[in-house]
Amino acid sequence: MENNKSMEVFAKAPIRKAVLQNALPAMAAMLMVLIYNLADTFFIGQTHDDLQVAAVSLATPVFLLFMSVGTVFGIGGTSVISRALGEGRKDYAKKVCSFCMWGCVAVGVLMSALFLIFMDQILALIGASAETWEYARTYLTIVSFSGPFVLIANCYSNVIRAEGQSGKAMMGQLLGNLLNVILDPIMILLFGWNIAGAAIATVIGSVVGAGYYIVYFLKGSSSLSISLKDFSVKEKVASGVLAIGIPAALGNLLMSLSSILMNSQMAKYGDMAVAGVGVAMKVTMMTSMVCIGLGPGVQPLLGYCVGAKNWERYRSAFKFSLIFGFFLSAVLTLICYLFTGQIVSVFLTDAAAYDYGVSFARILLCTSFLFGVFYVLVNALQARGAATESLIVNISRQGLIYIPAMLILGTIFHETGLIWAQPVADVLSLVLSIGLYFRISEKEND
Repeated sequence: MENNKSMEVFAKAPIRKAVLQNALPAMAAMLMVLIYNLADTFFIGQTHDDLQVAAVSLATPVFLLFMSVGTVFGIGGTSVISRALGEGRKDYAKKVCSFCMWGCVAVGVLMSALFLIFMDQILALIGASAETWEYARTYLTIVSFSGPFVLIANCYSNVIRAEGQSGKAMMGQLLGNLLNVILDPIMILLFGWNIAGAAIATVIGSVVGAGYYIVYFLKGSSSLSISLKDFSVKEKVASGVLAIGIPAALGNLLMSLSSILMNSQMAKYGDMAVAGVGVAMKVTMMTSMVCIGLGPGVQPLLGYCVGAKNWERYRSAFKFSLIFGFFLSAVLTLICYLFTGQIVSVFLTDAAAYDYGVSFARILLCTSFLFGVFYVLVNALQARGAATESLIVNISRQGLIYIPAMLILGTIFHETGLIWAQPVADVLSLVLSIGLYFRISEKEND
């Protein structure tokens, strides 16, 4: 009965209510992810050792690779399941959901093993210096054990929204990240475990978050399934998920890889420059993470409308989401810009690191007011099953556009040029996504 009422929101609720009821919990969940990301850096900063802050900045993009791969199954599964439910294909939706679960387990275990086997090579690749090497090794070794749990948590924080359970989707992330934030000061400062404490808190939070979603299914609360008996790769179950999920995940994957490249390039200018860019990215995340939550939050609604071929409702939801996204990102950007110095000072004590952090953050904030529009557009493409277009957009913003811009501008303008590459990529990728969206719309109208 509860799931039927949730699906009625997709089909019949007023547009404003349908969008906000699905988007706000997703945004709240991403806000909690933001707080979790900030907490690690904040409490490590309270040790007054900016080398540990630099090590976390180096290690975080590597850890985020787990989240990126979880997105393959989460976004891909959500897109396929929401359209299947709109078409009334509930058994097929169950098969997709089960495929996502066991895919996360298998890939998560494999990734954890690879991280541990190739740890030294990874540390060299990310630009760890002699001073930050052991700190980064400690952090990454510990968090590597959380691989399958991170994938499951990131997958089902998306998939459960496909059946209208946005509140429950939020709860798993909320519980895991809240526990992490609570444990951080205890393990980092009270127990004196420093960077190892931050890593242990991350592992525990990931296990609890994944556990919440597993219990949700085992209790029979869902119309979907994670049972092995429903597992299948046939009937385009695997290919349907991967066709949308891989392009979506490539954006996150390239974000991690480009951050690793950024850190390795920035390491040429010293550990304090690395610490500064890490904190500057945290400042920008205060805008981007909330907007990232908005996009997947509205995607199931848009996907349901596509499956049901209710184009009038789709267009209304899409238009409202764009307007809401623009004003949301503009307000958040303004707040972050006005208080950049105060935010950076919370994390960094070294004068050189602070100066880098403030300067870099203000550059990155130049285009963060566009995030809301961009993420709604990207998720609208995914909701429509536009796999090729999603792939193009996602590999462009953090890859095809950003990485060449970073290398070119970094060569000409040094550390400042490295930072300006992101605003350049933001503008060009937004223009690209608008063009591709209109191209898809015109095709479907022909």
